[in-house]
Amino acid sequence: MDTAIKLFRRNIRQYGMFIALILIMLLFQFLSDGNLMKPLNITNLILQNSYILILAIGMLLVIITGHIDLSVGSVAAFVGAVSAIMMVNHDMPFLLAMVLSLLIGAAVGAWQGFWVAYVRIPSFIVTLAGMLLFRGLTMLVLDGKSVAPFPDGFRAISTGFLPDFPGEWNIHLVTLLIGVILSILCVMMEWRGRLIQNRYQFEVVPLPFFLAKLAALVIVINLFTYVLSSYKGLPNILIMLFILVGVYTFVMNKTVMGRHIYALGGNEKAAKLSGVKTKKMTFWVFVNMGVLSALAGLVFAARLNAATPKAGVNFELDAIAAVFIGGASATGGVGTVIGAIVGGLVMGVMNNGMSLIGLGIDYQQGIKGLVLLLAVAFDLYNKNKSN
Repeated sequence: MDTAIKLFRRNIRQYGMFIALILIMLLFQFLSDGNLMKPLNITNLILQNSYILILAIGMLLVIITGHIDLSVGSVAAFVGAVSAIMMVNHDMPFLLAMVLSLLIGAAVGAWQGFWVAYVRIPSFIVTLAGMLLFRGLTMLVLDGKSVAPFPDGFRAISTGFLPDFPGEWNIHLVTLLIGVILSILCVMMEWRGRLIQNRYQFEVVPLPFFLAKLAALVIVINLFTYVLSSYKGLPNILIMLFILVGVYTFVMNKTVMGRHIYALGGNEKAAKLSGVKTKKMTFWVFVNMGVLSALAGLVFAARLNAATPKAGVNFELDAIAAVFIGGASATGGVGTVIGAIVGGLVMGVMNNGMSLIGLGIDYQQGIKGLVLLLAVAFDLYNKNKSN
């Protein structure tokens, strides 16, 4: 029991946000008379927050390195506008237009990363300038008008669903099968991780708590896929998010690059003395942010089926809030991809739940601000307590 309590306290950021997400969902499920967990609403929740979750992954890396990016919403809008000009006005194949749009995002990230990493201008100033610059370019490209509609193939990124087995079914069988496969993979990975920890004599939770955790994982995964299968199944954008989360979790936890990013955020001088190329690492983190901003812009444009001058407004605030609520440290060096996703879901569920129960936008903004403030205060409290 003591071991379990110690491990929980050590990972309180991670476990605390999972628990908070579940409690918030249960609260709004009750307050909305059961509407929150309806299959249609859960699917809409995923579609409405997909671009924020994509931005949160990139923003996590930026914040871990001790920087900030205020330009992501404007960059997303700019890339969405350019992609609309290519696809709608010039009939460019959507796959080619997407590749070019991501390259434009990388170029934007390289531009900002150069000023931050090599010229040493604070990221707040550089990205604030970028926010204004790319918002202006978005209006210039679109000439103040919306451009629509996009090709059906491009729209399927945000509005399409995974095909099912042939036949007439009352439920999406492929989604249920994927839930079972994911459950098996999660159990295998958790069990393998426990065996490795035992082999190297690391402290592990008692077996009953570990089995309870596995059971909770399996129940949550299969309940989630069952709810989705009751509507149209897995949205295409959710599959993209799964891939992004898997790739970035692997990079941050299992690669030299990930360790260097954490080292850079923890103590830049010490990291540099240890052989980390801090300027180069900062530069590539901003390039990565530019690519993910472009991807978020494409996803948002595909969902809206139009590029508009007002696209991307406040995206940066939602992404930053998701990262901090998900357990990242305001001083850098701490944070996880899963935490950022959970933080984004907390924000998304709160937005959706408050809309379902009829709270006005003024109350919604105030409550979101308080949640962000409390999350950062909680982080500082834990840091001071550990010291």
